[in-house]
Amino acid sequence: MTAYSPNRDTRPALVVVAHGSRDPRALSTVRQLLDRVRALRPGLPVHLGHIELNAPLLPDTLAGLEAFGTGSAVLVPLLLSRGHHVKRDIPDMAAGARLHTRVAAPLGPHPLLVEALHARLTEAGWRTPADGAARRASAVVLAAAGSRDPESRADTAHTARLLADRLGVPVVPAYASAAAPTVPEALRALAARGRTRVAVASCFTAPGRFATECAAAAPGIASAPLGTHPAIPRLLLHHYDRAATPLLRLAPAS
Repeated sequence: MTAYSPNRDTRPALVVVAHGSRDPRALSTVRQLLDRVRALRPGLPVHLGHIELNAPLLPDTLAGLEAFGTGSAVLVPLLLSRGHHVKRDIPDMAAGARLHTRVAAPLGPHPLLVEALHARLTEAGWRTPADGAARRASAVVLAAAGSRDPESRADTAHTARLLADRLGVPVVPAYASAAAPTVPEALRALAARGRTRVAVASCFTAPGRFATECAAAAPGIASAPLGTHPAIPRLLLHHYDRAATPLLRLAPAS
């Protein structure tokens, strides 16, 4: 990983790209998350752009950076898997900007994402039982937004496998929309297999309709969205660092 000096003015700006939500808690959460990123990397220009529903929209953020004289930016999706937004919408918006940009990877799958998911489950009261019979009756449903893109579903399934390795019980991916199974369907399938002690892990970055609906379907424990868990700003910066290196090569020598 490339290390950056806080006084180095050739660094690309970091633009965190959120989806946007009609739930006001989502925007508040994202703003708090950006404050955590700034605290971890003092001096790094950190900005916010939305795909839809909330201001500032990503094209407006990029236009503002251009007007300010910023030469380059790394766009880090505050999204949890690949999909249309990561592969098409964000690159198309970036293509309209007159500054050098790179689109970083989404947040998942990654061990830091699993760290945050595990912590949120623990905070909600989850404990993996030591007793073998209780463990065989236990499972977790990983509730995600859903996408028709098979790579998005593959990423969510990968995250579920990583979380299962961490928990020691099966973790089944399920979706709020656009993909199967739904959270209620996954819960019924697990119950039919004798998995009656099941928690729902919320694989959402912030509160919103999908997160609320998935939590409401849980028979017992349901974790909170990832929000400002310390692993998430670290993960955003990890992806920024990986994507920033090629842009630094384009920067004029000081």
